[in-house]
Amino acid sequence: MITGQFRNALDDKGRILVPSRIRAEVPGSTLIITSGIDRCLWLFPPEEWKQLSDKLMETTSPFSRRARLLQRRIIAPAQEVELDKTGRILIPPSLKETAGLKKDCILHGIKRYIEIWDVDEYSAYLEAHEDEFQEAAEELGGSVSFF
Repeated sequence: MITGQFRNALDDKGRILVPSRIRAEVPGSTLIITSGIDRCLWLFPPEEWKQLSDKLMETTSPFSRRARLLQRRIIAPAQEVELDKTGRILIPPSLKETAGLKKDCILHGIKRYIEIWDVDEYSAYLEAHEDEFQEAAEELGGSVSFF
């Protein structure tokens, strides 16, 4: 299970350190990186990526305009990246630009995948969605029991 929030910086070559706590949960040294739904990147272990991409392709049709949009935004930009011996990955320039990554980044472990955000983009996202978060938490409160 991949969890945790970490702050790391991109180096001059566009590499970012994947925290050791996250690397410990990832089998092997290959990850798949792609555009996320929001202005972030998603990083998947290969098996998780296979499940997601297979499911997306099975449930969508190239004859559907909306399905093609999802396929183009999520599947098409996906690339394999390798963890180097120090635990860094090179973020492809096109994906770096898509997510607006500059220097300081936040990595979120979200159980099955990792999100990579530019710090300023993530702060703006949180601020813009605070009311929606509060509403969602309120709705969830009626259906989830902790004990």
